[in-house]
Amino acid sequence: MQSEIVFLCLFFRFKDNRKDDIWLVDFYAPWCGHCKKLEPIWNEVGLEMKSIGSPVKVGKMDATSYSSIASEFGVRGYPTIKLLKGDLAYNYRGPRTKDDIIEFAHRVSGALIRPLPSQQMFEHVQKRHRVFFVYIGGESPLKEKYIDAASELIVYTYFFSASEEVVPEYVTLKEMPAVLVFKDETYFVYDEYEDGDLSSWINRERFQNYLTVDGFLLYELGDTGKLVAIAVIDEKNTSIEHTRLKSVIQEVARDYRDQFHRDFQFGHMDGNDYINTLLMDELKVPTVVVLNTSNQQYFLLDRQIKNAEDMVQFINNILDGTVEAQGGDSILQRLKRIVFDAKSTVVSIFKSSPLMGCFLFGLPLGVISIMCYGIYTADTDGGYIEERYEVSKSEIESQEPTEESKEQEPRSGVTLVPTVQGPKDVLEKKKD
Repeated sequence: MQSEIVFLCLFFRFKDNRKDDIWLVDFYAPWCGHCKKLEPIWNEVGLEMKSIGSPVKVGKMDATSYSSIASEFGVRGYPTIKLLKGDLAYNYRGPRTKDDIIEFAHRVSGALIRPLPSQQMFEHVQKRHRVFFVYIGGESPLKEKYIDAASELIVYTYFFSASEEVVPEYVTLKEMPAVLVFKDETYFVYDEYEDGDLSSWINRERFQNYLTVDGFLLYELGDTGKLVAIAVIDEKNTSIEHTRLKSVIQEVARDYRDQFHRDFQFGHMDGNDYINTLLMDELKVPTVVVLNTSNQQYFLLDRQIKNAEDMVQFINNILDGTVEAQGGDSILQRLKRIVFDAKSTVVSIFKSSPLMGCFLFGLPLGVISIMCYGIYTADTDGGYIEERYEVSKSEIESQEPTEESKEQEPRSGVTLVPTVQGPKDVLEKKKD
């Protein structure tokens, strides 16, 4: 009871002051398994944010009890983590770890674009962040686009601004103003003619060139429009083949980044379970697969990869259309996906709990079987009774004599048909 009172006090405090304060809120449902898994992590987030004196207030809200508030912020699934800053609400879409959530809160709660006043500050940012964007120059239409892009993508990465004097000496700029991304110990300059829309370019370049890929990250990479070249390996296996394929992908990502960074993302994945589910096929490990996460197409090796040159040739063949794409999102593939997902669900249930599987699928089948048997037997008996009734009725009608026929029936058993006197007979009697 006391915890409910405390929660209600926090709720009314949040409702009245949420636009004046910055809130990091976990919208949850009591029955949600993922919410229960997040709960201890969320408690750690709250304790650490409080211990470091962060201005961000951490809270949680039962979205089923306060559905109007949840609807106001567009909560459609559980758990949903949002940072509320004035009239703005930012969704958290990263991994559900304490460090990642706290990093998100620090990034979004701060200034949208952070100034870099000195080279020392620039070097500090380089050491701290693996990927960050910098606008260099004064007021311009490009800066307005940069601000708009930052307001949308601050949930993913950091945005800074600096003067030309602050930028390291190795940076070469053809024109000013400019937008740069610093990552992988190098930098790339935004080119409006080659890279198109600024927001789209930032969304593509917000990842390092080489990544350790999991299912969540692969989903995020779908927004970039890039192809993802993945070495599927077993990290526990230290054989030469496993380590060699990983090294080949790393070498291509590093040495051919200028050639491929606009179209390709590189990385490796531990195990083939997720890839098998995605491709609806059993991939041998180790191997290399190239995924187009925007349309669910994929490319499998058509040659043996011995070195980086072989991998580069394979990538070029994909780009020029020589290698045939498999999968996709056609109607046939969607139907195949439905069947595959249903089969996978049944198999996983029986693997995890055979008794539960027998109960879930055996009970409905048993009930349906009993119903079908009852309907079948009911139809058979009803037809038999009805047939017997019709036969009995016909027999009675044919065998039941009328009273007149009984009187006129001779003993010999021959039935006499009574005659009817016609008008002629009546006239003859009158003449007599």
